Amino acid sequence: MAKQTRDADFTAFVAARAPWLRKVAYLLCGDWHRADDLVQESVTKLYVRWGRMSKVDNLDGYVRTVLVNTFLAEQRSPWGRWSARRRDAALPERAAVVPDPDVSVDLRAALSALPSRQRATVVLRYYCDLTIEQTAAAMGCSTGNVKSQSSRGLHALRRLLDHETVAAAAGPSERITS
Repeated sequence: MAKQTRDADFTAFVAARAPWLRKVAYLLCGDWHRADDLVQESVTKLYVRWGRMSKVDNLDGYVRTVLVNTFLAEQRSPWGRWSARRRDAALPERAAVVPDPDVSVDLRAALSALPSRQRATVVLRYYCDLTIEQTAAAMGCSTGNVKSQSSRGLHALRRLLDHETVAAAAGPSERITS
């Protein structure tokens, strides 16, 4: 009977948190299919440890940490490096004319251009609204590292988004190609 209760608790928790976990995973990797894989792997890791989760104070934080660590481990693996190169090589050329400047400023595209640790830091700090200390704990690094990664990530996002805004504002004959 205890296993049925345990499984029912786990199923209820995952059903309630799955959409949120999927959004966080998408912001980390920029691909819905990879996000689904990350969530699935994280949920599997959580299930293995589910019996000990009653001792955890912040279960959402624990799951978020597992998700981020799974993403970062994937990025460090040979498969992650290979798939990142393949994704970068398969990016299409930009259109010569952007019909709607509001659509051209795409935060998700700029976010996906960040290195994985900067992206994870920005997502945890500004999407998940974690403090510097909570982000450091989730990523297993120092608070100074979180501050520098956040600063660099925000600077890169501003640069990327400013470039997009300038390119969208320029006419077709004035478009800057880089």
